[in-house]
Amino acid sequence: MNTLADKWNNNYRNEQFVYGKTPNTFFKNELDKLSPASILLGAEGEGRNAVYAAKNNWTVSAFDISEEGRKKALKLAEENQTSINYVVGELPNLAFEPESFDAIGLVFAHFPPSLRSDYHKKLASLLKKGGYIIFEAFSKQHLAYRTENPKVGGPDKLELLFSIEELKDDFKDFDFWVLEEKEVELSEGLLHNGKGKVIRFVAQKQ
Repeated sequence: MNTLADKWNNNYRNEQFVYGKTPNTFFKNELDKLSPASILLGAEGEGRNAVYAAKNNWTVSAFDISEEGRKKALKLAEENQTSINYVVGELPNLAFEPESFDAIGLVFAHFPPSLRSDYHKKLASLLKKGGYIIFEAFSKQHLAYRTENPKVGGPDKLELLFSIEELKDDFKDFDFWVLEEKEVELSEGLLHNGKGKVIRFVAQKQ
């Protein structure tokens, strides 16, 4: 039994979209600056970012460990009269080709600490030279915000959160065009509401 998959399946069985149906603001704003091509969305959950990209002429692939997330993502794509290629499984077992994507989106993709660096390096290998990663996730400073307001969501363990130094180390062969740690006001569905601390970046593969 995969307890992490069970956790996310339980979350996504909610009739409502727990992170909403609209894309993450930073992801949307940065994606809109790029010319549509092929994109991979990791830990994509209910599909809000994937569907936004597909509606805007991107060829979209996505993955997650949650079958329930996939069901809702495909439903959202249908509602929006678009389509996405969404697969369920662990990243190393998925048949993505090296250097096959023009962009990768990682939005609150808090992979388990024991896997995270390997996953980041695997994802980097799937990106074409000159391709972009758009990233936003909670920083290590976020724990204090979560303690004050649990409704803001995010992991409750420090090792699941990010530092700029760790990210720069995982994505060594990239030029960072945007890289910031920032307080933000989140209003994303049921599970991200209130002030939090995130790290955001846009980086191009050298």
